[in-house]
Amino acid sequence: MTKYFKTGILAVLALMFAGCTEGDKFVPGREVVLITGTDNTPVVRIDTDVYPLTVSATGVVKEDVTVSLRYDASAIDVYNAANRTNYRPVPESAVAMESNTVVISRGTAVSKANNITIINHDFVEEGYIYVVPIVISGVDGGSLGIIESSKSILLRPTNEFSFNALDIATAEMSSNFIFPDDKAINLSTYTYEIKFYAYSLKDTGTDAICRLCAWEGKDESKANMLRFGENGHPGHSLQLVSPAGNIVSNTLFDPGKWYMLSLVYDGSTMTMYVNGVPEQTKGTGDGSTTFQRFEMGMSWGGYPSRQLFQGRISEMRVWDRALSVSEMQEGICSVPKDSEGLCAYWRFNEGEGHVFHDATGNGYDMDWSKTCRDVSENGVLVDLDKSSVAESRWVSDELNKCRN
Repeated sequence: MTKYFKTGILAVLALMFAGCTEGDKFVPGREVVLITGTDNTPVVRIDTDVYPLTVSATGVVKEDVTVSLRYDASAIDVYNAANRTNYRPVPESAVAMESNTVVISRGTAVSKANNITIINHDFVEEGYIYVVPIVISGVDGGSLGIIESSKSILLRPTNEFSFNALDIATAEMSSNFIFPDDKAINLSTYTYEIKFYAYSLKDTGTDAICRLCAWEGKDESKANMLRFGENGHPGHSLQLVSPAGNIVSNTLFDPGKWYMLSLVYDGSTMTMYVNGVPEQTKGTGDGSTTFQRFEMGMSWGGYPSRQLFQGRISEMRVWDRALSVSEMQEGICSVPKDSEGLCAYWRFNEGEGHVFHDATGNGYDMDWSKTCRDVSENGVLVDLDKSSVAESRWVSDELNKCRN
């Protein structure tokens, strides 16, 4: 190992130990071992079924050092508790480890590769993230210690899923669904999410506006509403009108691409995230709201056609807490239906029918034969049956792919 490499890794480790537990006992200059690639996080995404795991020392070893490894599902529990994730273990029966030990040979600083192989994927249940937990269980030879925060690796295989989606590129789909009063959810903190795919978006100008959706109270109060091309902004930008203040995306959305949009209110600040990445602008007003009503598109006057969103939707969720960045990024494809704080979850994955089912089982199914709209200034609601339209709008093709 070169002087510069050794100095660099020691600097990284010093930073790691600044926030580590007392048990790590970092001493500058002391040689230690760690699983290669876990300097910043134990989670390593893999796109193949074979991973060449190695163990590194912080300096060239003066004698052979044997490092013992084992499958240890408790490492997942520790990570989940610290990061509010819901990882599941790849069953040990589905994992083959080439050897239970690796050797860092004298005069080197990195072991030879020990192949970790996932031998089948029969365990996969969509919505969950699976990891292979491998930990260092012992070191023999020399006087090297083990870095507690880097003794584990969680190998996270990615999987590609196909899904159905709802094509809402017709004015006839625009409408409102209002839940009963006993289903109203008062939200002092929350996350709203929706996944969308645009066929096309308009240019800047007075006719650029197109409405995606709105989550709001029964009387449309304290709405979180999403519109493209609002107030002279580019037609490919998205504006959130929210109780906490308006946010215009820095992201210019491209047609022909799926995006997961997350709106997170933490009790003081509203932030828009695109695929788990925060936009620069934020809302800092009182964002508390009540969810009892969902509006698809823009449903009144001549606006269903004039502000029509040409595209598809999937994966819409209502949470009663502010999600972390890692949770949003891990949930781009789907989330477990029993996730903490998940109040309602519409996957729009039925593929048939006119009822959009709530996957949580909390009773927030939306029956598109029982929608409504205010058609006069006095707020009188008129019932609308959109069932025949909804039944014809399901799409399943090569565009509907997601890799988690």
